[in-house]
Amino acid sequence: MNIIAFSDIHMATSEAANIPGIGEADVVILNGDLTNLGGVREVRRVLDYILALNPKVLAQFGNLDRLEVNGYLEDLGINLHGQARLVDGEVCLVGIGGSNITPFSTPSEFSEKEIFTLTDRALAQGREYITLAEPLYNRRIPLILVSHAPPHNTRVDMLHSGKHVGSTAIRSLIEQHRPDLCITGHIHEGKGMDAIGTTPIYNTGMLKRGGWLTISVNKAQLKVHLQ
Repeated sequence: MNIIAFSDIHMATSEAANIPGIGEADVVILNGDLTNLGGVREVRRVLDYILALNPKVLAQFGNLDRLEVNGYLEDLGINLHGQARLVDGEVCLVGIGGSNITPFSTPSEFSEKEIFTLTDRALAQGREYITLAEPLYNRRIPLILVSHAPPHNTRVDMLHSGKHVGSTAIRSLIEQHRPDLCITGHIHEGKGMDAIGTTPIYNTGMLKRGGWLTISVNKAQLKVHLQ
């Protein structure tokens, strides 16, 4: 299975066409900030472009997307936010969109308690899916956390000033649940890789600056490359 993931599109979709293999990917993950303070009309434009490249899309809203975007993605059946999705018996994806509180009062921000409760429930659901599915497929199924906001106090949540602004709830949940991989975004200058325990964490940065992730899943092994 081949997965392509990116975030922070901010309406600038054209770079997606330059991603090698995007048309053949088994899943394309859009990890929030699809628009700039936009709603359904704006996100529809973004999705129309990406879906024309590959219809196998899963997505969630970011803090710069209005809350109505979450409902629209749900209506389309492609929403990841607050959900666990078992994909082709190969991988389980768990999503959490929006972000922790920022100084900018963006449209979709949540308290750390809200983030913890929703993500903890989704991760537990993901573990249940894996427990039920692994005997059927006779293989180990990796768990990937897709969080728009990065975990706190890592290289991927740091501003140019050196201040860490990620989510304490996401960090705590990674420590508790130990997913096989965490994909994040939100902090553009935090593009890069870090780890919490055994969980590698990748921030893809902004799409228009050439940031995306390719993930190959082969016999439960994840091979990850950050562009």
